[in-house]
Amino acid sequence: MSKRNLILLIIILSLAVISVFGFLYFRSGTTAPTDEGTGTNFISQFNPFGSNKTTPPTTTPEDNTSEFTPAPAETPVNKLVQVSSMPVAGFTVFSKERLKDLPTPTPIEAGTSGETTASVGTKKPTPPPTEFAPALRYVDRATGNIYQTFADKIEERQFSGTIIPKVYDAYFGNRGQAIVMRYLKPDERTIETFVGVLPKELLGGDTTGDNEIKGSFLPNNVTDISISPDTSKMFYLFTSGDNMFGTTLSFLNNKKIQIFDSPFTEWLSFWGASNTITLTTKPSANVGGYMYSMDGAGKNLTKVLGEVNGLITLGSPNGKLILYSDNNLSLSVYHTDTRNSDVLGFKTLPEKCVWGKGSDSIYCAVPKSISPNEYPDAWYRGEISFSDQLWKIDIKTGNGTIISDPVITGEEIDGIKLALEGDENYLFFVNKKDSLLWKLDLK
Repeated sequence: MSKRNLILLIIILSLAVISVFGFLYFRSGTTAPTDEGTGTNFISQFNPFGSNKTTPPTTTPEDNTSEFTPAPAETPVNKLVQVSSMPVAGFTVFSKERLKDLPTPTPIEAGTSGETTASVGTKKPTPPPTEFAPALRYVDRATGNIYQTFADKIEERQFSGTIIPKVYDAYFGNRGQAIVMRYLKPDERTIETFVGVLPKELLGGDTTGDNEIKGSFLPNNVTDISISPDTSKMFYLFTSGDNMFGTTLSFLNNKKIQIFDSPFTEWLSFWGASNTITLTTKPSANVGGYMYSMDGAGKNLTKVLGEVNGLITLGSPNGKLILYSDNNLSLSVYHTDTRNSDVLGFKTLPEKCVWGKGSDSIYCAVPKSISPNEYPDAWYRGEISFSDQLWKIDIKTGNGTIISDPVITGEEIDGIKLALEGDENYLFFVNKKDSLLWKLDLK
């Protein structure tokens, strides 16, 4: 090939190469369909670092027209629970031993424990673990039979089979191991009072329901009974002739000691503090009431309150405070050391209340409304029945908090005989409308 033809060939090949690259260059400026956000430029497929431009993340436009839907509110737990299935004459709260609920152990294959047959055979059996839990005992008004259950797990079980028909009032002593029942004799006039000792239970054997209650009788016409704070004794009032006598009885040895007598026969007693028994005249709307206190031996009888119409009282555990109401049902607190009274601003009866163990608060069944009438007479006669809310009231500040409104759960409660479990985890009371026993969880 001549030199001239060679030069022409080189020029033609060079132009052809330039044309191909030029075509590819101008074609790269067109926009290609996207594929999940990755570029389709031919050259870019070989560039591991991408281009210098950053691509902003894809965002969804905010929809301002949509409304915020809050999470559904948690349904409040009903902490008010009916305990008894029958009307009760009285109840007590005490501590009872029970077997602990333990998870079922996983079976262990023989030989994996590392113990030899000889060592297993000589090993002493381990007693089952137990615990003490708050329990209840209560008396069926119709039959006098005693029932019981634990407070945290209501499982009503009959404890006794001794029949005492139509028990009007019942008290427990000696930490639930003694029983006092009051009822009318067949003549429908004479009050008979039976004091019995309950048989001891075997651990885990509380399913027996035919235990026999043995005991003795107090003098006829016992008009009032109060139990000491430690439940080891009782104080009772009875009439003989024209006088009223007051006697203490020990549940531990059945020893009786007369410590009080009076020509006035209309007394109500309360054993609130360890060594203080109070005596208050029976209340009436148009009669001035009086309250006296004495020690457990019947000495140092002292007037505390007087000339208060419709007076009802309730002494504190420390013996320094007296909760009382008048014929308007207005609650006040009397300080025995300063002799001053503080009006609390609540209307109810002290017998619809119970003191907290620290004597700094009270738990009360407070009527939602009170219609005009003669109080407390109309309520005692059954002419008036209340619909209560349950309150906790701070004695120092006078502030109160509603802890339960039974009406919300469909219950009408006229609370009486309020009692607290020792650690104040539970509040118990009887509904005066039907005498059923209830529990309120305070935890």
